[in-house]
Amino acid sequence: MKVGLLQLCSSDRPAENLAVTRDLLRQAASAGASFILTPEVTNCVSSDRGHQDRVLQTEAEDITLAGLRAEAQALGVWLLIGSLAIKTKDGDGRLANRSFLVAPDGAVAARYDKIHMFDVNVSETEQYRESAGFRPGGRAVLATAPFARIGLSVCYDLRFPHLYRRLAQAGAEILTVPAAFNDTTGAAHWESLLRARAIENGAFVLAPAQSGSHAAHNGRPRRTWGHSMIVAPWGEVLADAGTDVGATVAEIDLAAVSRARHRVPSLTHDRDFEGP
Repeated sequence: MKVGLLQLCSSDRPAENLAVTRDLLRQAASAGASFILTPEVTNCVSSDRGHQDRVLQTEAEDITLAGLRAEAQALGVWLLIGSLAIKTKDGDGRLANRSFLVAPDGAVAARYDKIHMFDVNVSETEQYRESAGFRPGGRAVLATAPFARIGLSVCYDLRFPHLYRRLAQAGAEILTVPAAFNDTTGAAHWESLLRARAIENGAFVLAPAQSGSHAAHNGRPRRTWGHSMIVAPWGEVLADAGTDVGATVAEIDLAAVSRARHRVPSLTHDRDFEGP
């Protein structure tokens, strides 16, 4: 089957981002992709909470979710909306960083709220506190499509291998890692972590990414690493999108999952142990 990764440079204006995403979605479908994925925070890249409050919406009202569900239905494709920043009813006003798997009839087949929050000190001048604006999810999600079982994750989750092992041992053949990876940590760790998760679990890793310098009409602008990747279960990088905005389409052979797991059946070799 053919899969398509959309690499975006989303701004902090959802309507503008929807137009770009819809165009790239059509490009990927016209190239034969039947499963297409978008990056993390497809609808809005912003760290300004006041701006987020003005432009973001609840799931029921979100224009990006509605628009992309309609487009998936029109094109007859499976679509992973990598994540959307979504308003919740939380008392503290925090958002959800929510991934949506959309079926070819436009229905939402699965939802996943990012579990691990990016609260890090990249340098003395570059700190992130995702948990200040987003509340973490608490449930791993394994979705079933006609072509594969799909384990959902988002960005910083990538650094927590036990999540992916749990998904793989539950049957995931494809692991999705939509991201807006920081350009500093991306240069150092992105490819290594993606390949490790694929090899450890004998699964395809599909990782659509945000890329470039993101236009911010309010607040501090961000830079992201790009390099959307498709990694095979044996660890080969089948596609690397570089840093340009666009659609990357590649063929994957899902039989490679069972071959990799037969050759190295480590998912069945876990042992209990004591210590430290």
